[in-house]
Amino acid sequence: MIKIGVIGYGYWGPNLVRNFFGNNDCKIIKVADTKPERLFLLKKHYPAIKAVNQADEILNDRSIEAVVVATPVATHFPLGKKTLESGKHLLLEKPMASSLFEAEKLVELAKKKKKVLMVDHTFVYKDAVRKIKQMIDERIVGKLRYLDSTRTNLGLFQPDVNVLWDLAAHDVSILLYLQKEKPLSIQASGVSHTGNKIENLAYLTLKYRSGFVAHFNVSWISPVKIRMMLIGGSKKMVVFNDVEPSEKIRIYDSRYRVRDNKDKNKFIVDYRMGDIHIPKIDLKEALSDMASDFIESIKTGKRPVADMEHGLEVVKILSLAQQSLNNGEKPVYYK
Repeated sequence: MIKIGVIGYGYWGPNLVRNFFGNNDCKIIKVADTKPERLFLLKKHYPAIKAVNQADEILNDRSIEAVVVATPVATHFPLGKKTLESGKHLLLEKPMASSLFEAEKLVELAKKKKKVLMVDHTFVYKDAVRKIKQMIDERIVGKLRYLDSTRTNLGLFQPDVNVLWDLAAHDVSILLYLQKEKPLSIQASGVSHTGNKIENLAYLTLKYRSGFVAHFNVSWISPVKIRMMLIGGSKKMVVFNDVEPSEKIRIYDSRYRVRDNKDKNKFIVDYRMGDIHIPKIDLKEALSDMASDFIESIKTGKRPVADMEHGLEVVKILSLAQQSLNNGEKPVYYK
């Protein structure tokens, strides 16, 4: 049984504790948080778990084999570095780090120490997303033409990262899971309405040599919660609506074809409007599968789905998007 320590019991920490607590292959030994009221809540729900107010009480505990970090992004690198240096496996809340340099250093250290480094990119464990990947891999969707995603809500404003790093991290992770082509260029635009220069509304576009394009719209200032992704292929089109309670995926047998025409001045397009298929999706909690993947990777050495390379690539794309924002919203070429 893998013994675990959790650092951070704020917004996301309770969800992680709940899922690891319910996993029969691990045991949570300690949870650390600097706020007494958060530790009070922990003890109320999990009296058997030891509550501590310093992360070092977990990092210096030799009985703890793995650490889960659910703290603000700015703390991921120092806490992650200490965790790996102490010889423990590491699971970080997304994104892996606040810069590409930090993420690369964590990956380098994890490889040197031969420890599992994983990032909680929860959406790659959702059965709806797995179903979409299956359809893409089996060529049911056809050649990918575009991915258009909208992720908006009223809040939650973050003090240390902008809306791209907070929300677009989810969608970039899904994109990387669904297809492996590297982008040609990355362009981001955004605006801050709070006077602190942290963008609360942003748009991100990735263009590819194949002609595929991915576009993301993320916002903390929307009156409605939207979690929708449109994926267009040469054979099918897919709508993933994560706000829907049950029918999260709709597959449209709709497509278009440009007709061959000798007269180049005439542009003729044929449209097909076919049936709509709603596949049955298992609605179990993705975090449970994520927790199991982390524990199994520690026990067996298998490569986790949201492994360190996946997390690193997410940070690389977000870093290039930030570079575009800082450079007058000009495109930045992927290297």
